[in-house]
Amino acid sequence: MSETQSMSHDKKKRALIFSGQALQKALAFVTLIILLLFFSLASPNFFIPDNINSILLATCVNGLLALGVTFVIITGGIDLSIGTVMTFSAVTSGVLVTNFGLPLWLGVIICILVGGLIGAFTGCLVAYLRIPAFIATLGIMMVTRGLSLVVSGASPVYFPDGYKEIAVGSLVSKLIPGFNLQNGVLILFLCTIIASVILNKTILGRYNLAIGSNAEATRLSGVNVAGWLIAIHTLAGLFCGVAGVIISSRLGSAQPALGQGYELEAIAAVVIGGTSLSGGQGTISGTIIGAFIMSVLTNGLRIMGVKQEWQTVVIGLVVILAVFIDIYRRRRRKN
Repeated sequence: MSETQSMSHDKKKRALIFSGQALQKALAFVTLIILLLFFSLASPNFFIPDNINSILLATCVNGLLALGVTFVIITGGIDLSIGTVMTFSAVTSGVLVTNFGLPLWLGVIICILVGGLIGAFTGCLVAYLRIPAFIATLGIMMVTRGLSLVVSGASPVYFPDGYKEIAVGSLVSKLIPGFNLQNGVLILFLCTIIASVILNKTILGRYNLAIGSNAEATRLSGVNVAGWLIAIHTLAGLFCGVAGVIISSRLGSAQPALGQGYELEAIAAVVIGGTSLSGGQGTISGTIIGAFIMSVLTNGLRIMGVKQEWQTVVIGLVVILAVFIDIYRRRRRKN
């Protein structure tokens, strides 16, 4: 194949991937609109301000976790530890603030940094020890789950009253009276913008996509793949730390037994939004749409009085459907 033919083939491949991403994102957005309309007609209690605020706030934690794991999944990896890393970060911060008298602002920074440090350690396991991401993050999930119980003494860690303002307070309402947008939602939107800029406008984002497309070719081109993998996992850990701040602020406490199961909803949101589990493609906007789909679905089923066990069944079926669509889309692209 000549160089011209090769370039033409690469352009066609990129165009096909882009069109596939756009289609998946459009389908996800249409699905979100359909869900909103369906639950609005099914229950008069769904589309009311208080419930919409609940959906937005509920999306914050899942959305932040999904933003972080998007970068990992784009590399072709997976992270099963994001939920328990979130919890451990919050518990560690809570113990330092409550038992050692650290100021709240320092507790927030520590919570985020703890998530980043664990992410960096996970990245080392994957990049240097060559432990498969599934196994490495499964191990980290179990370790951080146990450490959360050890550090907290298996009891909830309660924060001072002012801590709740971080998530459920409203800075916007002070600037614009009558517009009650909670701080947690504002933080999610800001983090979404930051994540989008990182993925689309920085060298980390470019190498992230390149590693997911073909890690070996990227390495042979002179890129330090191991170093960038650690950076990507560190970034995912930082998002876990931010999610830890939001969930502990929302509850007013760090619950050491909380966290497991969050990773499944976050990964589901990422896949629903069009990020491929095989790596090499994904968008931040699609991930956020997927996160809102998960929140709307959960909230709507609860409003309709569907039992918790059946909610879990429905969400599981949604995950299976999203993965099937991803596989089908990849098969079509290969053909």
